[in-house]
Amino acid sequence: MKKKQQMGLIVAAVVFVVAGVISVLTNALSSKITSKEDNAAKNLSSIMDQLYGSDDLALADMPTTGDYIAVVPIEGIIQASDESGGLQASVGGYNHKMLMNYVDRLIDSGNNKGIILRLDTPGGAVYQADELYLKLMEYKEETGRPIWAYMESQCCSGGVYLASSADEQYANRNTTTGSIGVIISSYDLSGLYEKLGVKEANIVSAKNKDMGSYGKPMTAEQKAIYQSVVDEAYEQFVGIVAKGRNMSVDEVKKLADGRIYTANQALDNGLIDGIKTEDEFDDYVREVSGVNNFYQPKNSGGYLSQIFGEARSLKEKSEAQVLVELMDRLGSGVPMYYAEPFGK
Repeated sequence: MKKKQQMGLIVAAVVFVVAGVISVLTNALSSKITSKEDNAAKNLSSIMDQLYGSDDLALADMPTTGDYIAVVPIEGIIQASDESGGLQASVGGYNHKMLMNYVDRLIDSGNNKGIILRLDTPGGAVYQADELYLKLMEYKEETGRPIWAYMESQCCSGGVYLASSADEQYANRNTTTGSIGVIISSYDLSGLYEKLGVKEANIVSAKNKDMGSYGKPMTAEQKAIYQSVVDEAYEQFVGIVAKGRNMSVDEVKKLADGRIYTANQALDNGLIDGIKTEDEFDDYVREVSGVNNFYQPKNSGGYLSQIFGEARSLKEKSEAQVLVELMDRLGSGVPMYYAEPFGK
């Protein structure tokens, strides 16, 4: 072999070895940097969760060993979760996104042996109530595990809808329940607008596009349209209660005129299975399930959310703010399984 060829092979071999070493070092360094970046990102994410809150934070202590009964709290108005996050996220109360996530995790948890629904709610939006109901029914179908419902101070309308997913329903003797029905609320402020010299002007593609507008009286046709939506949601509601209580639709309709019931009245009408104190109910579940450990998620709000949430609750609201919030909640044109608290 010629000398030049030998030198070429040697150079090629050296280049190959050097390139290999550089590649190994580069990969190692890149992996180390990426690992540090990942750790930094995880640490930052953890800090943000602590400050602002998250579902993962709320469910971080779910049991991974030992049997347990999961408590699913249904508190406040059943509605969409505040997706804005940060300081605007609600503290306490109903958290739809977290509850859906929670039930999904319970389906996959082999240590979970059942669910207790603790209900203290006036009801809420049809969409969210039905979505969580279907998720609870999926839990029962996938796992074969029982669900118990316990009604606390108030379990009305959408609360009854969710309680219908349970195998057994109990109430405190002071519970207010019932209000089986559907409502769509709006406001006709056209008279006020006229006094103020304000006239609403909408450019619409068809005559019913601005139905429900505050500035114009609702026509008979528009009322009929809304009524058809209410009627359909009502039939769905009655069917859900009938299935949950092993009653006929006609039997439920006799009770479902929107009225509320005391615990004794609900028991007499077959809407619940019994009346118990909270301690009596918990003891009963432990006895029939053979499981002593109950688990309930922590508050999903972080430190800043809790601090600012408390500050907001302490701030006195003006009459205008109260009116705007009421209109936002009840005047949105959205069908609701909702019972307005008396005097509010």
